[in-house]
Amino acid sequence: MGVRPKLILASQSPRRSLLLSRIGIIPDLISPADINEDIIEGELPRDYVSRLACEKATKIAGNFPNHIVLAADTSVSVGRRILPKAETISDAEYCLQLISGRSHRVFTCIAIVKTNGDLSKRVVETRLKMKRLSEVELKDYIHSNEWQGKAGGYSIQGSAESFVTKIVGSYSNVVGLPLYETRNMLRGSGYIL
Repeated sequence: MGVRPKLILASQSPRRSLLLSRIGIIPDLISPADINEDIIEGELPRDYVSRLACEKATKIAGNFPNHIVLAADTSVSVGRRILPKAETISDAEYCLQLISGRSHRVFTCIAIVKTNGDLSKRVVETRLKMKRLSEVELKDYIHSNEWQGKAGGYSIQGSAESFVTKIVGSYSNVVGLPLYETRNMLRGSGYIL
């Protein structure tokens, strides 16, 4: 039996590390990729997350040959519109007002560079519907600060879960890393679980 290749997680997201630990995967190293995350005009949500995850994985793989590199990118969309990662109160209000009472989708692309340099990727989609938020609910959620740094202005693993009336697909995808697909892709890449 050969030596298990080392796994590099190309993400600074504590949620992704926590999700991986739930299935017994602890990366050997965490090395976030610093890339330009601006949306290209006309870019669709699925293409956007795919491009970013692949850029992150290949950038870090260049620094760690003969390792397995796992990267991911998550985006929330309403129709063709990609919602921002909420950094300000106005970002969060914009996102929450847009998805209040409506359906939206969460896309995550998993990108893995194998030890031989081959890249594989998979985009996972989860559809959700959020209740119509009252002014008080919106104000209270903004005050909670749970939205900070979150795609689409909310964190499903926090109090916003009580606003979700329907979810179709992977819950862990909405948190930031679809575990079923990630586990299978890592296994297929030669990572021994």
